[in-house]
Amino acid sequence: MKKIYKYFKKNFQIILILLLALFLRFYKLDYCPPSLNWDEVSHGFNAYSILKSGNDEWGKRLPLIFRAYGDYKLPVYIYLTSISEWFFGLSVFSVRFVSAFAGAGTVFLTYLLTNELFKKKQIALLSSFFVAVEPWSLFLSRGAFEANLSLFFVILGVYFFIGGIKKNFNLILSALFFGLSLWTYNSARIFVPLLLFSFIFIYWKILRDVWNKNRTVIIFSFLVFLLFLIPVFTQVLKGEGTARFSKVSILDEGAISEIDQRITSSKLPKPFNRILNNKAVYFTEKFALNYLRSFSPEFLFYQGGKHYQFNIPGTPLLYTVNAPFILIGLFLIIKQKGKEKSILLSWLFLSPIASSLTKGSEVPHTLRQIVMIPIPMILGSIGIYNSWKWISSKKLKFESEYFIAAMYLFVLGCSIYSFFGSYLKDYRSNYSWSWQYGYKETVEFLKEKYPDYEKIIISKEYGEPHEFILFYWPWDPVDYYENKNLIRFNQSGWWWVDRFDKFYFVNDWDIPLNSENFILESGLEFACESFEKCLLVTTPGKHPGGWSKIWSYNFLDGQTAFEIYEK
Repeated sequence: MKKIYKYFKKNFQIILILLLALFLRFYKLDYCPPSLNWDEVSHGFNAYSILKSGNDEWGKRLPLIFRAYGDYKLPVYIYLTSISEWFFGLSVFSVRFVSAFAGAGTVFLTYLLTNELFKKKQIALLSSFFVAVEPWSLFLSRGAFEANLSLFFVILGVYFFIGGIKKNFNLILSALFFGLSLWTYNSARIFVPLLLFSFIFIYWKILRDVWNKNRTVIIFSFLVFLLFLIPVFTQVLKGEGTARFSKVSILDEGAISEIDQRITSSKLPKPFNRILNNKAVYFTEKFALNYLRSFSPEFLFYQGGKHYQFNIPGTPLLYTVNAPFILIGLFLIIKQKGKEKSILLSWLFLSPIASSLTKGSEVPHTLRQIVMIPIPMILGSIGIYNSWKWISSKKLKFESEYFIAAMYLFVLGCSIYSFFGSYLKDYRSNYSWSWQYGYKETVEFLKEKYPDYEKIIISKEYGEPHEFILFYWPWDPVDYYENKNLIRFNQSGWWWVDRFDKFYFVNDWDIPLNSENFILESGLEFACESFEKCLLVTTPGKHPGGWSKIWSYNFLDGQTAFEIYEK
């Protein structure tokens, strides 16, 4: 008991921070975000399918990449989710558990990493505290985001790499965790190799000494990482590994059209026109703009990103009160010498590269740039620690020092309370539509009515309704992928499901208003015959004449989400 007491007494501060991190991430986890989105149910059902049959929803045995909707999801999050589903069952909690747990783990790893770098417990504690409470890390820990798990592996990889300089065996663990990150989230496939190259450059002389003394460890570490890396290239060559990137890349078909339009409309002489309007110039221009925006105060400290599922719109990713201290910390790190400086700066400036390669109004992208965490938190901690030392050195009155500290803590406390309160209340209510809210209740209604109808027709307006049926029912995975009525087809790089069992899935605009015939995307035309009882799940006002409304369900803001009609 004495040993346990001494341990808790020595580490009670980080234990309290971890308890706070766990509370903020697991409190009402199945309540907010307000429902599972289509990516989350895809993770959940594929994990359930692996657990029940050993196959994914396509019937493929233990795949290294999950085809899903045609976006080809990486496997690590899904396989870990199958473990959480084994413990907790198929539920919202089990699907989000992996991300929430990884988020809390990131808090602890930030403590270990910062302490390893600076050997100052106060800075390490502050850094872990900020990772626990800052909106960026907190928000993304509560949804089933592979990126959050990938960040956890990246920090583990960095921690063991630095530790491996002293205890060489840790280099093998570093290679293992870096390798796992490559199979968790696509951005890591760009960021991790770049970060590793920078670390090899920073530690070149030391690694050379390790090679001379213990080359077996270096060789084995290299082989472990290569074991993860080589299949990545295989997937890229097949097109599976770039399926998602091809949809969001700067140089897509739209970009090519824009370049052609620039060339056509330009009044410059032909040689200058070709020099200034081409793929290389266009790419460089867009990439540079995206990259610079990734560090903009508007993105980090005022408005955040523009994607509703990755942060609260109009809310900063980092508390504004910490902005001056992050800048102070950055200034101090740039001034100092040593490998700590090189590690933090290379991590910071490499982190937006993957996100900057993508297009759209959502760039800078909160999720794709998650690898920047925990650097702003560490810089902010360095800024606060050194600011406090400076204030203390001025020999102000005791009351003055602690008045400044109390004011800072008051503002920070209000910021944390305001964010979390807004997240659980206003965000949940105002943005439930962006999380496909209402599918769970709709599926429960359909399950109750299922025996009474020959055909159940569902609008695709809110995205991939078949996956929500599979998850919330839950449907037997083998019965699904072997179902004789299953119709799915590839179009525009996406796999669409038009039918399985007695369910038919139609575009909202293909719901006839004056007839009973429905045309599916696959071209199949069908009708609800006079002798058949049919259900139609649709959006407000979209239904054929003569059908009777029997049920409806609202988003949390009061707007109608689903209406169900029968014939």
